[in-house]
Amino acid sequence: MKKEINFGIGFITGRPNICHIINNYYKYLVDQVADLDYKVNFTVFILYDLTYQFTTRIDFYGILPEVYKNMDIKYITPEGIDEEKKKIISKYDVAPADADLLLGKGYAKARNTIMYYALKRKIDYLLFWDDDEYPLASVKEGKDLEWIKQTNILEHIKHIEKAEVTMGYRCGFMNPIPYIEYDENIQEEDYKKFIDGLENEVINWDKAQAARKDTSSMAYAERDIAEHTRKPEYLPEIGKKSFVLGSGICLNMRHLEKIPAFYNPPGARGEDTFFSCALAMKDAKVLRVPTYHFHDCFLKFTGLMKDKFPKVLRRIALDDTGIEQRFLKTTIGWTKYKPLLYYITENKDYKKIIADTKQNLEDSIPKINTAFETCDFGCLLTELEDYDKNVKKHYKEFLRATEVWDELKIKMVEDERYN
Repeated sequence: MKKEINFGIGFITGRPNICHIINNYYKYLVDQVADLDYKVNFTVFILYDLTYQFTTRIDFYGILPEVYKNMDIKYITPEGIDEEKKKIISKYDVAPADADLLLGKGYAKARNTIMYYALKRKIDYLLFWDDDEYPLASVKEGKDLEWIKQTNILEHIKHIEKAEVTMGYRCGFMNPIPYIEYDENIQEEDYKKFIDGLENEVINWDKAQAARKDTSSMAYAERDIAEHTRKPEYLPEIGKKSFVLGSGICLNMRHLEKIPAFYNPPGARGEDTFFSCALAMKDAKVLRVPTYHFHDCFLKFTGLMKDKFPKVLRRIALDDTGIEQRFLKTTIGWTKYKPLLYYITENKDYKKIIADTKQNLEDSIPKINTAFETCDFGCLLTELEDYDKNVKKHYKEFLRATEVWDELKIKMVEDERYN
């Protein structure tokens, strides 16, 4: 009898694009593992948020009937989450406040919720996949642009037992920073102060400059990774020099004791950043594997799912619909988690870092506002002050989230009835 593994794919989504991703790629995912000498059972978890783009439930139920013949689809609804909270409170003696800290909607809680459902369903490996990514690599050599399909599932399965987490690579848009033209109102010095004020593990001035030099604002794939020939490598100093991405990471649920909880301060981003810090505390291994996801954060290249491959990837300019507001929301999320990030990673220099951040934002925001017709970045100063004031509280919550998860998963594994 063939060995079987249970492979989960977790989607956290607020956009109907998720249905297109599943409908267009389900057969390709199944085909990737068809020649393995064991069976792979797929479960797709869809946790949707109706408030993100004011969608309706029906927007997320457009999965084709034939998909269900090849994989299980598990919808995680708001009502379902509330019921599971009640269960863990009554069955596993989890305090209501701890249940709320661990499960729910939001960047970190949603990932914890999918991990919880994956544990209930005895998933061996759990891949997080964002609703704006496709298993493709865009390789540019000279003026030629080549598209290479990625065996993303297979690459994770091949290497996952060597680590607690495997992580692929990302090409396409690396961060949602629109292209800004310098003029009499905003000069390079102003933009640099603004980026310095936002700086974290994702964005800094060097990265912003590199993005400006490439008029497409795109990151292209490296051929040896896209062709799956580069050797996997362990990431050094997780939570300090290296950080995992929230998407394209696969969790080895067989090494459950080394898998921490996700956390982000209320209303902030950084769930992948703080997951990295928590992985370091558990001395977990993260292995970078040779496969790409193409990141289409503005959903400007949805034709890729139909194998419509453009010859040129144009830059996203400020006048593109919705770009300004998305960028504002991103900067708010970054500002909200910056205090906790540096409280954990640069504790001795924390006060100076926050003071410098405040000064850079105060100096640059009036100039930056002139480039955005619909945004006022002045709110970043208020958010910085608030999250700096609450950083010790957020640090305690960060530690507590993994404590609750560790206690819960032990009880669930010991209880044969948890499924």
